[in-house]
Amino acid sequence: MPDFAYVVCDVFTNRPLSGNQLAVFTEAVGLPEELLQPLAREMNYSETVFVLPPEQGGDARIRIFTPGRELPFAGHPVLGTAFVVGGRTGGDAVRLECGLGVIPIELRREDGRIVFGRMEQPIPSWEPFAGADRLLAALGVKASGLPVEIYRNGPEHVYVALGSEADVAALRPDMGALAAATAAGAYCFAGSGRHWKSRMFAPAFGFDEDPATGAGAGPLAVHLARHGRIGFGEEIEISQGVEMGRPSKLYARAEGGPEVIERVQVGGGAVVVAEGVFHL
Repeated sequence: MPDFAYVVCDVFTNRPLSGNQLAVFTEAVGLPEELLQPLAREMNYSETVFVLPPEQGGDARIRIFTPGRELPFAGHPVLGTAFVVGGRTGGDAVRLECGLGVIPIELRREDGRIVFGRMEQPIPSWEPFAGADRLLAALGVKASGLPVEIYRNGPEHVYVALGSEADVAALRPDMGALAAATAAGAYCFAGSGRHWKSRMFAPAFGFDEDPATGAGAGPLAVHLARHGRIGFGEEIEISQGVEMGRPSKLYARAEGGPEVIERVQVGGGAVVVAEGVFHL
């Protein structure tokens, strides 16, 4: 079996050793199917990406794995891989094929280096979350300031609004109870206007907490706009990962109206910090 090269990116940051870590296997052709999940467990980041030749007219096809399962879409893997692929193609846009279709990402460069990317995400669906009481108990929260709803754009996240950013920082969930309460991620947030703070807990995904949740940022903008906390089309800045020592910044906006969401965009930075080879 040949060697397989990978790079490590820090995503939703412009500073190395912060943001959300991502492993990208840049040439995954020839990797046996039965090794993809074990490699994701070996890397032990929230997600690992395997890059393959395109099949739908994109620049590349990607498969995304958490330590526990494969995902049809996830935000920070798409953005980080776009920086890697875009760094090789030299273009100002990348189209990545994933389980939910082709995701377009616009790239901004300074002095030839990519400094920001903005993806157009799948439009999420949503509904009330039936197990809200059990979820809130697992989080150690008495109530949510907005309806507790579950959003799906590939991954599933349940949204819980807290009273202040300090309340978000103070969360200490019971991870066992949380995994029993939902197979979705628990996305907790607080803030106002343009600035919001979030934490996302997902023991059912194979990790306790995520430093930056790109797939959750877009639905957060939808959730806030639907419930009148921001206007449709307004961009929000989301701080995440501080309690993990991995501060991250995400930018999100939802366009359309309460009945029809027309477009969801999420952006941020990324930096490549390491590269290596697996000898299998």
